Amino acid sequence: MCGIVGVLSGEPAVPLMMDALRRLEYRGYDSAGVATVTGDTLSRRRAPGKLSALQEVLEREPLKGVSGIGHTRWATHGPPNLENAHPHVAGRVAVVHNGIIENHAVLRAELKAEGAVFESATDTEVVAHLLDREISGGATPQEAMARVMPRLTGAFAFVVLIAGEEDLMLAARRASPLAIGIGDGAAYVGSDAVALAPLTRRIVYLQDGDWAVLRRSGVSVFIGDGTPVERTEQVSTVSAAMVGKGNFRHFMEKEIHDQPEAIAHTLHAVIDPGTGEATLPGPLADAASVAKITILAAGTSFYAGLTARYWLESIAGIACEVELASEFRDRKPVLPAGGVAIAVSQSGESLDTLMALRHARTLGQKVLALVNVPESTIAREADGVLLTRAGPEFGVASTKAFTAQLTAFLGLAIALGFARGHIDEAEKRRLVSALEGVPSRVAAVLKDVSRYQSIAHGLSRARDVLYLGRGLSYPIALEGALKLKEITYVHAEGYAAGEMKHGPIALIEDNVPVVIVAPSDGWFDKTASNMAEVRARGGRVILLTDAAGARALGEAADEVVVLPDIAPEVAPILYSIPVQLLAYLAAVEKGTDADQPRNLAKSVTVE
Repeated sequence: MCGIVGVLSGEPAVPLMMDALRRLEYRGYDSAGVATVTGDTLSRRRAPGKLSALQEVLEREPLKGVSGIGHTRWATHGPPNLENAHPHVAGRVAVVHNGIIENHAVLRAELKAEGAVFESATDTEVVAHLLDREISGGATPQEAMARVMPRLTGAFAFVVLIAGEEDLMLAARRASPLAIGIGDGAAYVGSDAVALAPLTRRIVYLQDGDWAVLRRSGVSVFIGDGTPVERTEQVSTVSAAMVGKGNFRHFMEKEIHDQPEAIAHTLHAVIDPGTGEATLPGPLADAASVAKITILAAGTSFYAGLTARYWLESIAGIACEVELASEFRDRKPVLPAGGVAIAVSQSGESLDTLMALRHARTLGQKVLALVNVPESTIAREADGVLLTRAGPEFGVASTKAFTAQLTAFLGLAIALGFARGHIDEAEKRRLVSALEGVPSRVAAVLKDVSRYQSIAHGLSRARDVLYLGRGLSYPIALEGALKLKEITYVHAEGYAAGEMKHGPIALIEDNVPVVIVAPSDGWFDKTASNMAEVRARGGRVILLTDAAGARALGEAADEVVVLPDIAPEVAPILYSIPVQLLAYLAAVEKGTDADQPRNLAKSVTVE
């Protein structure tokens, strides 16, 4: 979602802010802007489009100052144009904001009745007007925040700059993430630690409902109408060196190729490489008493959860349900005593998932976070954390975080299955050995991606594409379709192969590409019959399988991609790689932006 930065230092603020905003591009955005204070003068520059457009504006009209705030906006209220780009200014106050002020309409009407003039269609501008009204009435900036914060409802984070206050920033968060960086005679604010990595690794994470007064000499944190609180300074695990593309064209391409390492790191975080033993995280430590597992997730993480359901039920013998986080609270779910909810999120900041986590706790569930960011809100609010070790992921379309989630889930299922006596020592060793073999097989697939180029060329020119899979391959079919939609804008749908005859087969006509995910596992023979149905209706079959599958069905397919042999339980991790490659290469063929697809954001922090 939107990216926020703030700088109080002794150096020119604009170069520092622009560098930080570039590090937040992975979150997705459609306009950008910066503002600085010099003495009593508050100045800003904004532009719709990418940061390059803002850079051009700054080159024509430079901004001076060592105090500033910056923003990349993903439109929620009002179209992505110049008027709605942040920062928003009212009188002496400039604001950058992420999230939604839910009661903005009521506040706007109140302010307009008092004579306030609004320049934008955004909800953000009401915050600037409210603060300016208080300060113009004689309140100090700190007093103004104490009066305004209780009046705002919604999920938001914002940072404030005030004319005449070169050594002051105000910051606040409610549900949306915000991190404060501590420097030597400097203070910084960012949507996450990635933005602040080149500036400092000393981080204070604001908690839900916090607001802060920042000066170069230090930071004071408050709650509600001004009660001071202490927040612990931490050393961030994110470094500035972790954010380059290297020799790759896009972050997504780099992150696809990062997967052998990301999977191996995650595997070794879950299972001790020396002993093959796994330690169950806190909420699952008493494995025998776990009545049910409920997985809460959205998007790609939801598909990881669907895959995990197969593993948790077949390997661990635990009843499992997978819930879309955005639907979970509203349908009044019934969960058993002794249940555990697993909240899955790459960023650990997805608001739907965070709210689902909180609701699960009200229903008496222990909560485990499966995240890629240890300092994230979801990690901090959970009873325990299962950490993926994928490293920062900047491409909006998730790749290495997804396969790391699958790896963590399978390791968890193996550990639970053994602890509960559902699998014996020999079966545990077989599964661990199979999982340990995944990184090398992924690396083998990535050694030569030319096989995928011609197939991707065809997909990039298709109107519709179908993905089919059965059993453990079904969620991978869903993920493959999502990836193609996300970054090429080609319409694609994933289906359980057995459902073809219940309706989707009507979509098959001459040369419609159908990608079939079919390792030679227990579901293979049934998938073969569905493939024959596709061929009989003129569909163009692209078969992803292994050597045995190719021997059995290769002649009946238009294209065959042969993947390394692998145990069926771990096949979903390996078979994620070709569907990612097909989507990425199709995007390159089509000329779309694989890293920042339109209308999408990396971390969705609004409901």
